[in-house]
Amino acid sequence: MLRRSAELKLAMAEDAGPVLAVVGACERAIRAGNKLIFCGNGGSAADAQHLATELVIRLRGKVARESWPAITLALDTSAVTAAVNDFGVEQMFARPLRGLGRAGDVLFGITTSGRSVNVTEALKAAREMGITTVGLLGGDGGKALAWCDHVLLVPDTETARVQECHITLGHAILTLLEDRLV
Repeated sequence: MLRRSAELKLAMAEDAGPVLAVVGACERAIRAGNKLIFCGNGGSAADAQHLATELVIRLRGKVARESWPAITLALDTSAVTAAVNDFGVEQMFARPLRGLGRAGDVLFGITTSGRSVNVTEALKAAREMGITTVGLLGGDGGKALAWCDHVLLVPDTETARVQECHITLGHAILTLLEDRLV
């Protein structure tokens, strides 16, 4: 298990281009006064919350910087449950995104399979709104792949291994972002 996790991360490190492209999109958004938005289900919701917190509070204790605007769409249980009740689970992220997101923001859709309908619908809504879309995906990327401007695809189908890579990729993005903006 540890070897497989390490092998996947090493394989992803072979091509830094996609990560650097995401860092550039995030840098442009923050410099323009926009925000980073995250969504995902289950463990991916926890990763979304984790990464948003690193932006709002800080990633590295030794780096003195301002708080940066970031939110996760899974955090507000009232909004999530109302969206599911009134519009269906498919719209649980897209509906709040339409009220909170603005052109120039960046949406991270996190799904270990690429098949999470509610994440895919949020990516679609973001595209319509002029929001840059980033997919932290697993497996073959599923249906979410088609709606991503930037794709960070972990080529594995084991949820735990994909999640381990997603949080590592998120930390790499935020570290590079801090280096550029501070």
